[in-house]
Amino acid sequence: MTTQPLEAEAVALSEALEGLDLAGRLALVAGLEGRAVFTTSLGIEDQVITAAIGTNRLDIDVATLKTGRLFNETVALIDKTEETYGILIKRFYPEKADIDAYVAQYGVNGFYESVEARHACCGVRKLKPLARALEGASYWITGLRRGQSGNRAATPFAEADIERGLIKINPLADWDIETIRAHVAAQAIPVNPLHARGYPSIGCEPCTRAIKPGEPERAGRWWWENDEKRECGLHVPEAASSIIPNASNAA
Repeated sequence: MTTQPLEAEAVALSEALEGLDLAGRLALVAGLEGRAVFTTSLGIEDQVITAAIGTNRLDIDVATLKTGRLFNETVALIDKTEETYGILIKRFYPEKADIDAYVAQYGVNGFYESVEARHACCGVRKLKPLARALEGASYWITGLRRGQSGNRAATPFAEADIERGLIKINPLADWDIETIRAHVAAQAIPVNPLHARGYPSIGCEPCTRAIKPGEPERAGRWWWENDEKRECGLHVPEAASSIIPNASNAA
């Protein structure tokens, strides 16, 4: 698919999604020609989307990135979510050779020492497994919201991901955190217990802390860095273009 048709489709799709509720947005994507994949980090937003997919039995693959450094609470929630909604969440893991090479160059926790080392770790543990998860997909569904950070304030409902050759769908782009929490409570959706301990955004354990009163939702991610726009690279186009998928090791 060339760039212009992909961008045009994303614009039209974004307009179509805007007038629908969450179930309608996901059903629309599930009905499109091409494989749709939802990648979940098991955060509260992602749990809302997973619940909608499972409850409505939508034809959308659900995948997660088992980085090897997740909180125990996050790992336990994968199984609980599968049991609650009767779905399969495909696990994608980093390659052992990539981890060994990273440790040899930077050390086990070298990500604390430099932005370069941190990006390299995210690349090995998240970006390369993501590339495998999205192989053959036409649509990538995410839990991105405009209220998560200033860097995400203009998040559209659909956008062209040129580097990956697909369209990214953000069905919760216009939901605020209060709406998310109310929906979770009303639907009895299982969520990560860390949210109640001051972790609104949860990633790998060594790279996530609880936030302080008044801090933005994502202030606890890579807190030792000064860049207010810090990201792991999953939603940064330039990062995707440098990742070449290996053979899948989903389980």
